[in-house]
Amino acid sequence: MFEPHTLPHVVSEPHVIVRGEGVRVWDSEGRSYIDAMSSMLCANLGYSESRLIEAAAQQMARLPFYASFGHRTADVPLALADDLAEIAPIPMGRTFFANSGAEANDSAFKIAWYYHACLGRTGRTKIISHENAYHGTTVAAGSATGIEPIHRGFGLPLPSFLKVPCPDPRTSEGLDDEQFTDYLIARLELLIEAEGADTIAAFIGEPILGAGGIIVPPPGYYGRVQDVLARHDILFIADEVITGFGRTGSMFATTEFGLSPDMITLAKGLSSAYLPISAVMVSDRVVEAIANGSNAVGAFGHGFTYSGHPVAAAVARETLAVLTERNIPQHVRDLAPVLAEGLGEYWNVKGVTDVRGHGFLRAVTFDPVAFGMEEGEIGATLAARAADNGVLVRAVGDSIGFAPPLISTRAELSEMLDRFAAAYRSVPVR
Repeated sequence: MFEPHTLPHVVSEPHVIVRGEGVRVWDSEGRSYIDAMSSMLCANLGYSESRLIEAAAQQMARLPFYASFGHRTADVPLALADDLAEIAPIPMGRTFFANSGAEANDSAFKIAWYYHACLGRTGRTKIISHENAYHGTTVAAGSATGIEPIHRGFGLPLPSFLKVPCPDPRTSEGLDDEQFTDYLIARLELLIEAEGADTIAAFIGEPILGAGGIIVPPPGYYGRVQDVLARHDILFIADEVITGFGRTGSMFATTEFGLSPDMITLAKGLSSAYLPISAVMVSDRVVEAIANGSNAVGAFGHGFTYSGHPVAAAVARETLAVLTERNIPQHVRDLAPVLAEGLGEYWNVKGVTDVRGHGFLRAVTFDPVAFGMEEGEIGATLAARAADNGVLVRAVGDSIGFAPPLISTRAELSEMLDRFAAAYRSVPVR
């Protein structure tokens, strides 16, 4: 394996994190940080939840692994599927387990293709997603992703993956929310007409677009999308890999925003990232069509060795128990104003062009010109200065994202905001 300093274009050693407790982490030099991004928007219960650690240890001792294959499985993933069905925001048919958000999205696409095949619609193979969306980096999920660096050098996206404009209010060019939504829906209708509804299997969308810049679509946008999809019997997949399990102030963003998807993909917060696990929750109507048509099509030839891994499933079950017993979504709802008001103050400072977000998922966009920098530079500079001040944030272009652990207290949120404010003040504005 190459050492970092021997690789071209690598100019520094990686920042190595070695320990975590609560909402804080420590690096290999002994410096501590408030993690304002829950690592990759996933360590929702922080870094030292003893109940999750104990659940893993107990399951490891009892049954460390058994595969779900050939009509045989372990008891724990079955129990986890029941737990999810109890809190699911859609009428549940079945749950399919995988190991990452990208695998969950790939699986949802295959379920959509198989669903249409079971109904005799073998030509429905295309998937619609947003420009600037993020759904993963595997071949299929990477094709649905609308971020160009994920495609560059890999021959992606595949030709059956289609894009519609990103529902980013910052690109509305003076249109109000209703007019902008009209424009977006018109573009969706035009794409379906041009491609032919009988070639399209599904539409996938994030309730809040995460890695693309923490983008909150205009109110009512997804309701209008669902009306179009239902008219053409195109399945709607809600990618809740980031927004699931409390981050918006509801257990699911589909509930928070009143959506009715045919499938929901989940990962990250399902185990608070303590172990890799993901899921696709599949609605009754999709499962029924598959059950009725699968004999004609043939076996559903899809799965992974580690689907529903018993130790990961045990940790996920305990995560759901913690989220429910401590009412973590309500905690987010109660403290979200602290984050919103603290970041809202950036509307009043020079060099800021946008402040946005929902729940514990927020972003501030900075104008590089105001700092005498080129596009993309101010985000990276502020993220580095934030780390110098003991808070870890994420730069997406010239936006800084905030997605703190859901257990963050009022005092911890205030400290996080103060440390970032110090980082901002350390960069001169013209």
